[in-house]
Amino acid sequence: MTSPDIAARRALGACAALLVGALTLTACGGNASAKSDDSKGGQQDSAARTSTAKIAISAKDGSTGASINTTGVQVSGGKLTDVKMTVSGSGQAVDGTLSADGSVWKPKEQLERGTKYEISATAKDSKGLTAAANSIFTTVNSANSYIGTYTPDNGTTVGVGMPVSFNFDKVITDKKAVQSHITVTSSSGQQVVGHWFGAQRLDFRPQDYWKAGSEVTMKIDLDGVEGANGVYGVQKKTVTFTVGRSQVSTVDANTQTMTVVRDGKVLKTVPVSTGSPEHTTYNGQMVISEKFVQTRMNSQTVGLGGEYDIPDVPHAMRLTTSGTFIHGNYWYNKGNPPFGSEGTSHGCVGLADVQGAQGDTTAKWFYDNSLVGDVVIVKNSPDKTVQPDNGLNGWNLSWSDWTAGSSV
Repeated sequence: MTSPDIAARRALGACAALLVGALTLTACGGNASAKSDDSKGGQQDSAARTSTAKIAISAKDGSTGASINTTGVQVSGGKLTDVKMTVSGSGQAVDGTLSADGSVWKPKEQLERGTKYEISATAKDSKGLTAAANSIFTTVNSANSYIGTYTPDNGTTVGVGMPVSFNFDKVITDKKAVQSHITVTSSSGQQVVGHWFGAQRLDFRPQDYWKAGSEVTMKIDLDGVEGANGVYGVQKKTVTFTVGRSQVSTVDANTQTMTVVRDGKVLKTVPVSTGSPEHTTYNGQMVISEKFVQTRMNSQTVGLGGEYDIPDVPHAMRLTTSGTFIHGNYWYNKGNPPFGSEGTSHGCVGLADVQGAQGDTTAKWFYDNSLVGDVVIVKNSPDKTVQPDNGLNGWNLSWSDWTAGSSV
């Protein structure tokens, strides 16, 4: 039997144990709370060590169909410190340029279509903390994109008859969308309108020849523009060219002469040899589209037989796609009748010249004094007027017919 004293001592011991347990639980709770506070402090410290620089690569990682024009790297809240771009697989480096403020990096050259690239970029914020980003992507492929080859080139000086001419490598079904994303303006203030020749060629010109000395600006904003079902443009650039002095030369097939007029004044009238009665020369306004000091001319390339194959035609300037040139002629019969008394060519306009494109000849003088874009008008030939799309010869359409071919 337990005595009352012993029972009392046991009860006190039990109470003490309960009290210790309670204190232990309280202490554990206090420790948990302290650890939680330490954890929050660690998170805040980690956040303080995270860079505020945010890098954006325009071509998303794993994407296909990336732009060949606008792909690049941007950063906010910091400056780019290193950007490397390579052709995936080969490791070939792609050169780029960094903006003065370090916020934008762009490739120096237009990217290739249907090509896989890799970009890695790093940046630092104002505290020197680093951020990084990477992307592996593929540019739009040629099957799903279109591109326009255009003339004239940027920075060139051309004659007053030079149109802006686009030839697209795909059939364009949404002509309005494409044309509305190409604008051509002139410092002269002349209205410029586009005209479609079929589904792949778009030319621009004013109502009358360009004003001498004016500057023409062409803005191409076709990147991402759907020209046909599932086929998108890839070009985005601005092109400017200068119109030189005004030179228009008129060939009279009746008199076998050409009168060269520059800025309203006659420079010279020279003898020519136009097409023979069997191979007449087109009438109409024709624009010089190419110049060659010497070139080969073979009759079979223009749908004729084996009538001629001349490897060194001097001072040749193209007037039509189909093969009409104004060029030097050194093989003309130097007996009677004299040069310029009758038409003997296969449709070209010949000028007196010597073999080798040397010497002080009529052909050399005209070649040296001509620009791509100068106008050569042929009149009084028994042939028809040249088709406006045979070369850069849209001037043979009236202004009403020209504007009727616009999709805008």
